[in-house]
Amino acid sequence: MQIGHRSSFRKFRRACTRFVFSPFAVVAAWTIFQFTVNAADLEEGRKLLRAGNYAECAKIATEALADRRRSEEWTLLYLRALTAEGHYEQARDVADAALQNFPISIRLRLLARDAFYNAGNVDRAKEMLNEINELGGTRISAYRDPPNLVALGRAAILLGADPRGVLEQFFDRAKAADPELRDVYLASGELALDKHDADLAAKSFQAGLKRFADDADLHFGLARAYASSDRVQMIKSLNAALEHNPRHVASLLFLVDHMIDTEDYSTAEETLGKIFKVNAWEPQGWAYRTAIAHLRNDQAGAADARAKALKFWDTNPLVEHTIGRKLSQKYRFTEGSQCQRRALEFDKDFLPAKNQLAQDLLRLGEEEEGWRLADEVYKQDAYDVSAFNLVTLHESLAKFHTVTNESFLLRMSAREVEIYGGRALALLLRAKTNLCQKYGIELTKPTTVEIFPEQRDFGVRTFGMPENPGFLGVCFGTVITANSPASQAAHPANWEAVLWHEFCHVVTLQLTRNRMPRWLSEGISVYEERQLNPAWGQRMTPRYRERVTEGKLTPVGKLSAAFLTAKGDEDLQFAYYESSLVVEFVVQNFGLEKLKGILRSLRDGIEINAAIASNTVPMEKIEKDFVAFAQARAKELGPGLDWEKPSADEVKVNLMVGFPAKYSKNYWMLNEYAQKLMKEKKWSEAKTPLEKLIELYPDQTEAGNAYALLAETHRALGETNLERQVLTKLAAQSADSVDAYQRLIELAVAAGDSAAAAENANRFLAVNPMTALPHRSLAQASEALGRPADALAGYRAVLAFDPPDPADIHFRLAKLLRQSGDAEARRQVLLALEEAPRFRDAHRLLQEINRGHPRPTEGAPTALPPVK
Repeated sequence: MQIGHRSSFRKFRRACTRFVFSPFAVVAAWTIFQFTVNAADLEEGRKLLRAGNYAECAKIATEALADRRRSEEWTLLYLRALTAEGHYEQARDVADAALQNFPISIRLRLLARDAFYNAGNVDRAKEMLNEINELGGTRISAYRDPPNLVALGRAAILLGADPRGVLEQFFDRAKAADPELRDVYLASGELALDKHDADLAAKSFQAGLKRFADDADLHFGLARAYASSDRVQMIKSLNAALEHNPRHVASLLFLVDHMIDTEDYSTAEETLGKIFKVNAWEPQGWAYRTAIAHLRNDQAGAADARAKALKFWDTNPLVEHTIGRKLSQKYRFTEGSQCQRRALEFDKDFLPAKNQLAQDLLRLGEEEEGWRLADEVYKQDAYDVSAFNLVTLHESLAKFHTVTNESFLLRMSAREVEIYGGRALALLLRAKTNLCQKYGIELTKPTTVEIFPEQRDFGVRTFGMPENPGFLGVCFGTVITANSPASQAAHPANWEAVLWHEFCHVVTLQLTRNRMPRWLSEGISVYEERQLNPAWGQRMTPRYRERVTEGKLTPVGKLSAAFLTAKGDEDLQFAYYESSLVVEFVVQNFGLEKLKGILRSLRDGIEINAAIASNTVPMEKIEKDFVAFAQARAKELGPGLDWEKPSADEVKVNLMVGFPAKYSKNYWMLNEYAQKLMKEKKWSEAKTPLEKLIELYPDQTEAGNAYALLAETHRALGETNLERQVLTKLAAQSADSVDAYQRLIELAVAAGDSAAAAENANRFLAVNPMTALPHRSLAQASEALGRPADALAGYRAVLAFDPPDPADIHFRLAKLLRQSGDAEARRQVLLALEEAPRFRDAHRLLQEINRGHPRPTEGAPTALPPVK
């Protein structure tokens, strides 16, 4: 809405703060008023409305108004009942007539405003807010009762008042005067939701539910408050709302929104059918149907649904905003942004559309306009948390450094660019060469990659809010955002695998024009991780084996829902793995070209199940054969092991008496027995069950795997060579075993094995480049192996960690640079002498450089230099 009349609103607000507020007087006055109408009949009508019996409510309201034509309460109830069933023109006429009867009613004007908008009378609707503004500024003493205070507060928000002031001056006062007024809990909660403060909103709705436990509106408000943080509680609250009012359209619409997220379009259509039985012209319902039609590439259906959404109010900005928001949530940002632009053509001050457009543009890489719009939203509504977060993020991003070439624009913090920026850019270039060639696509614009050292900034850039629901990286098509290793604290993931995964999204999203279900996009990315490096991606594990053999696979046609309905991290990770397994199944049985054919079909607008069927076999056979494929894969895991899981009591009893022979191949008992022996420091005995586990299940890498435990056992026994052999096997098949990599570096240095030291330093850096050890190790090993480029990169990175021996690092850089004739060699040797003026070797090197002596030609050393 257009925000104006600030001068008169200030007059209105000052008047609100002048009068002496007496809760007792207000309650007394309100009680007297209540008795001027038939309270019992009126309450019965309200119950009918709240239960969804809108026609019956309208009927008794009509009868009551026939007897008491000047009853404001019955008029308000009648308007709500008419609106709920979509009788917009009738509601408009009732509101127009009622305004003659109640010329100074603020509550009626607030409801009439909605009635006029719904009927398309936009100018008349705007007049209502202007009139409320005038009445509130000149007759404030007439609106001291709690219901009018709530109405004034709602109007004040629409007029652009300070939300905190509204909460304190209107809603809190109304609640203090009448704690039994349900509208005050709704108004407070809705205000918090509008400003993206879900926690405060939840508290308000919960407080209301303590008094009105059967109120569908309050349950629905609580569902909205939970939407971004707890989908299980969200669904629970929605179910409660629909239990008390099965025809509660707002809750049904919210369910449709959720169903579209999970790509359950058929059920969404069924739910929309229920909505249209209540209100055949519900604009947001038709907006959702429009979005579904777009996602199904049904352009005729989309046009028809959009026309129905705009039948009465043909410039309703919420319609285009809703369509665009759902398209953008499916990564259709170009189409989504077009919808937001149309919404803003309808109403240039409709902030939800402007906010969404800002985020769409930022995800499309159109940053100049995106940041400008975000700033405009913040200036228009400083209490909008998402806008504030974006503006703050923009300030942080201004401090980032950018590394560019013709294919990438890489943004990182200045320190991280110095430490591993070159490594990241090289990996991205490799990914582009590999994956673009494999999938047959030529990218036409550079890809923007932003790596955030603060998870909060990653959350804001990616989701609009600082919360991060467990994501390491996200791709929007031409923009990638990722968490830096520095943000992952104790358990960093392999950032190189993450970037490879995300760039694969760049390829598949652009190949399909962002028209692909989430499960397929994620499945291909995880699959491609494994194709590059078997240690990357996900693999079958004992927990996954258990899920598959117990029949807990999600049907292929519903896999996208598994990402949104996951109850914990293991559910989410299994969704990624199962999706990758479906891709592997398709490639193995039908070939890579058929997978690419599915992507091309999606690009052409064919729905996923039809795309799969047209390129392979019918979905019924895919579903059946995939289950068999997954179960076979599960049974290939440790086929010689007994996988039956004993009870906790069985484990305890049997381990007390030793290790019964019947458990000699039981995975769970072998693990428990080995750990028991290690706890008792019976190292030699512990080797037997651990070696058996490795023999029967050689691919294990999960936490607490037998390789790590056996290596610990060898180390305790002083069996260094055996320890190294075991850790080498683990390192070759694990993507993030930093402890193993570090120990292998130590052992390689001790053994003078430069190649092994370099290999494990590279593995270490792929997980955590934010520590000096792997950089120094790689530099020294590369120097010994005659790989000057790697050595130079390593030593330069070491300097970023403020090493205790900077003179030595500068000296080594100088020697390496002089070998290639780089003039920077002189600068580096001078820096070495600045740190250590008596550094004799540096003096000699400087003299050689000054005299222009030939560069050394001797071969590269074969052993590692000493670690300083």
